[in-house]
Amino acid sequence: MSTPETSRFVRLRVELVLEVEDANAVTKRALQRLAGDTEMPEEERTHAEVAVTEDTAEALAYLVDPFDLVSEVPGVELQQASWSSERIEYDPDSPEWDLDEDDGADDEEEDGIG
Repeated sequence: MSTPETSRFVRLRVELVLEVEDANAVTKRALQRLAGDTEMPEEERTHAEVAVTEDTAEALAYLVDPFDLVSEVPGVELQQASWSSERIEYDPDSPEWDLDEDDGADDEEEDGIG
């Protein structure tokens, strides 16, 4: 299926819902990671420390790195990544949280199917 018309770039979308059972542990680990980042400018570090201390979602966003997710995958190189986090209301029984809801005809068209 490798033709000159086939792009070698792939967009991988991942959505996670995490339950934070120990916000202090998350914050502590984010602060440790910040302390170990010797390349971060001091002004940026101060801003990041305040953000991760005030908001567990920010701490998680600092700890979860897309590069870490794909760095061990052979034959790929991360070209661009963006991610964010936010506090949400979550009800796993709600149809709103059906993770398969995006697997419709639109995705098939994007994949060249249908």
